[in-house]
Amino acid sequence: MLMAGYLENPEATREAFTDDGFVTVGDIAVADEEGFISIVDRKKDMIISGGVNIFPREIEEVLARHPHVDEVAVVGLPDEVYGERITAFVVSRENSTLDVAGLEQYVMDSMAKYKTPREWHVVDALPRNASGKILKRNLRDDYQPDSPGGTGDPGASQGQSTTS
Repeated sequence: MLMAGYLENPEATREAFTDDGFVTVGDIAVADEEGFISIVDRKKDMIISGGVNIFPREIEEVLARHPHVDEVAVVGLPDEVYGERITAFVVSRENSTLDVAGLEQYVMDSMAKYKTPREWHVVDALPRNASGKILKRNLRDDYQPDSPGGTGDPGASQGQSTTS
Protein backbone atom coordinates (compact mmCIF):
# COMPACT_ATOMS: atom_id res chain seq x y z
CA MET A 1 0.00 0.00 0.00
CA LEU A 2 1.31 3.43 -0.96
CA MET A 3 -0.53 5.24 1.84
CA ALA A 4 -3.62 4.84 3.98
CA GLY A 5 -4.63 8.49 3.72
CA TYR A 6 -3.87 12.00 4.87
CA LEU A 7 -3.24 12.43 8.58
CA GLU A 8 -6.34 13.81 10.28
CA ASN A 9 -7.80 14.94 6.96
CA PRO A 10 -10.56 12.56 5.84
CA GLU A 11 -11.85 14.96 3.17
CA ALA A 12 -8.45 15.09 1.43
CA THR A 13 -8.22 11.30 1.74
CA ARG A 14 -11.63 10.86 0.04
CA GLU A 15 -10.59 13.21 -2.77
CA ALA A 16 -7.27 11.40 -3.31
CA PHE A 17 -8.66 7.87 -3.67
CA THR A 18 -10.84 6.40 -6.40
CA ASP A 19 -13.73 4.07 -5.54
CA ASP A 20 -11.56 1.05 -6.33
CA GLY A 21 -8.72 2.18 -4.03
CA PHE A 22 -6.28 3.83 -6.42
CA VAL A 23 -4.51 7.00 -5.35
CA THR A 24 -4.91 9.99 -7.64
CA VAL A 25 -2.09 12.51 -7.36
CA GLY A 26 -3.63 15.35 -9.39
CA ASP A 27 -0.97 15.46 -12.09
CA ILE A 28 -2.14 16.25 -15.61
CA ALA A 29 -0.27 14.32 -18.29
CA VAL A 30 -0.34 14.21 -22.07
CA ALA A 31 0.98 11.59 -24.46
CA ASP A 32 2.75 12.63 -27.66
CA GLU A 33 2.42 10.91 -31.05
CA GLU A 34 5.17 8.43 -30.08
CA GLY A 35 3.46 7.51 -26.82
CA PHE A 36 5.81 9.40 -24.51
CA ILE A 37 4.04 10.87 -21.50
CA SER A 38 4.79 14.33 -20.12
CA ILE A 39 3.43 15.89 -16.94
CA VAL A 40 2.08 19.31 -17.90
CA ASP A 41 0.77 20.60 -14.56
CA ARG A 42 -1.26 19.86 -11.45
CA LYS A 43 -5.04 19.72 -11.73
CA LYS A 44 -5.53 22.01 -8.73
CA ASP A 45 -3.30 24.66 -10.37
CA MET A 46 -5.14 24.66 -13.70
CA ILE A 47 -6.78 28.01 -14.48
CA ILE A 48 -10.19 28.07 -16.15
CA SER A 49 -10.65 31.46 -17.79
CA GLY A 50 -13.55 32.11 -20.12
CA GLY A 51 -14.17 28.35 -20.32
CA VAL A 52 -10.60 27.61 -21.48
CA ASN A 53 -8.22 25.39 -19.51
CA ILE A 54 -4.88 27.14 -19.04
CA PHE A 55 -1.83 25.48 -17.51
CA PRO A 56 0.22 27.91 -15.38
CA ARG A 57 3.39 25.87 -15.78
CA GLU A 58 3.48 26.64 -19.50
CA ILE A 59 3.36 30.39 -18.80
CA GLU A 60 5.88 30.08 -15.97
CA GLU A 61 8.34 28.29 -18.25
CA VAL A 62 8.14 31.11 -20.79
CA LEU A 63 8.57 33.83 -18.16
CA ALA A 64 11.44 31.97 -16.49
CA ARG A 65 13.41 32.32 -19.74
CA HIS A 66 13.17 36.12 -19.61
CA PRO A 67 16.63 37.54 -18.79
CA HIS A 68 15.33 39.81 -15.99
CA VAL A 69 13.12 37.22 -14.25
CA ASP A 70 14.58 35.28 -11.34
CA GLU A 71 11.46 33.28 -10.47
CA VAL A 72 7.76 33.32 -11.19
CA ALA A 73 4.48 31.80 -10.06
CA VAL A 74 1.27 31.98 -12.09
CA VAL A 75 -2.12 31.44 -10.44
CA GLY A 76 -5.78 31.91 -11.24
CA LEU A 77 -7.62 34.50 -9.18
CA PRO A 78 -11.39 35.02 -9.16
CA ASP A 79 -12.76 37.15 -11.97
CA GLU A 80 -16.40 38.20 -12.28
CA VAL A 81 -16.35 38.03 -16.09
CA TYR A 82 -14.00 35.13 -16.94
CA GLY A 83 -14.27 32.95 -13.82
CA GLU A 84 -10.54 33.21 -13.20
CA ARG A 85 -7.91 35.64 -14.42
CA ILE A 86 -4.31 34.72 -15.04
CA THR A 87 -2.11 36.42 -12.47
CA ALA A 88 1.69 36.38 -12.45
CA PHE A 89 3.88 36.97 -9.40
CA VAL A 90 7.38 37.75 -10.59
CA VAL A 91 10.71 38.20 -8.77
CA SER A 92 13.34 40.15 -10.69
CA ARG A 93 16.97 39.11 -10.97
CA GLU A 94 19.39 41.02 -8.79
CA ASN A 95 20.19 44.47 -10.22
CA SER A 96 17.39 44.15 -12.81
CA THR A 97 14.23 46.14 -13.30
CA LEU A 98 11.12 44.47 -14.66
CA ASP A 99 8.94 46.19 -17.21
CA VAL A 100 5.45 44.67 -17.08
CA ALA A 101 4.59 45.81 -20.60
CA GLY A 102 7.77 44.13 -21.81
CA LEU A 103 6.88 40.93 -19.94
CA GLU A 104 3.40 40.93 -21.50
CA GLN A 105 4.89 41.28 -24.97
CA TYR A 106 7.43 38.56 -24.20
CA VAL A 107 4.61 36.14 -23.32
CA MET A 108 2.52 37.13 -26.38
CA ASP A 109 5.55 36.57 -28.62
CA SER A 110 5.87 33.01 -27.26
CA MET A 111 2.31 31.76 -26.89
CA ALA A 112 -1.35 32.50 -27.57
CA LYS A 113 -2.54 35.92 -26.42
CA TYR A 114 -5.25 34.43 -24.17
CA LYS A 115 -2.48 32.87 -22.04
CA THR A 116 -0.96 36.25 -21.23
CA PRO A 117 -1.43 37.20 -17.56
CA ARG A 118 -4.00 39.96 -17.09
CA GLU A 119 -2.58 40.90 -13.72
CA TRP A 120 1.06 41.24 -12.66
CA HIS A 121 2.73 41.57 -9.28
CA VAL A 122 6.45 42.24 -8.98
CA VAL A 123 7.39 40.87 -5.56
CA ASP A 124 10.56 40.57 -3.51
CA ALA A 125 10.11 36.84 -2.90
CA LEU A 126 7.63 34.02 -3.41
CA PRO A 127 6.26 32.16 -0.37
CA ARG A 128 7.85 28.74 0.15
CA ASN A 129 7.45 25.78 2.45
CA ALA A 130 10.28 24.23 4.46
CA SER A 131 11.43 22.14 1.49
CA GLY A 132 11.53 25.16 -0.83
CA LYS A 133 8.35 24.50 -2.83
CA ILE A 134 6.50 27.65 -3.93
CA LEU A 135 3.19 27.93 -2.07
CA LYS A 136 0.74 29.03 -4.75
CA ARG A 137 -2.10 28.49 -2.28
CA ASN A 138 -0.64 31.32 -0.16
CA LEU A 139 -0.51 33.64 -3.17
CA ARG A 140 -4.17 32.90 -3.92
CA ASP A 141 -5.25 33.23 -0.29
CA ASP A 142 -3.20 36.33 0.50
CA TYR A 143 -4.63 38.09 -2.51
CA GLN A 144 -8.24 37.56 -1.39
CA PRO A 145 -9.44 40.67 0.47
CA ASP A 146 -11.89 38.60 2.53
CA SER A 147 -9.35 36.07 3.79
CA PRO A 148 -7.85 36.37 7.28
CA GLY A 149 -4.71 38.44 6.88
CA GLY A 150 -5.38 38.94 3.18
CA THR A 151 -4.57 42.37 1.85
CA GLY A 152 -6.24 42.02 -1.50
CA ASP A 153 -2.95 43.17 -3.01
CA PRO A 154 0.25 41.27 -2.23
CA GLY A 155 2.13 43.66 -4.48
CA ALA A 156 1.25 46.59 -2.23
CA SER A 157 3.59 45.40 0.48
CA GLN A 158 6.17 43.63 -1.65
CA GLY A 159 6.60 45.56 -4.89
CA GLN A 160 4.66 46.92 -7.82
CA SER A 161 1.28 45.70 -8.96
CA THR A 162 -0.33 46.11 -12.38
CA THR A 163 -3.55 44.97 -14.03
CA SER A 164 -3.90 45.03 -17.81
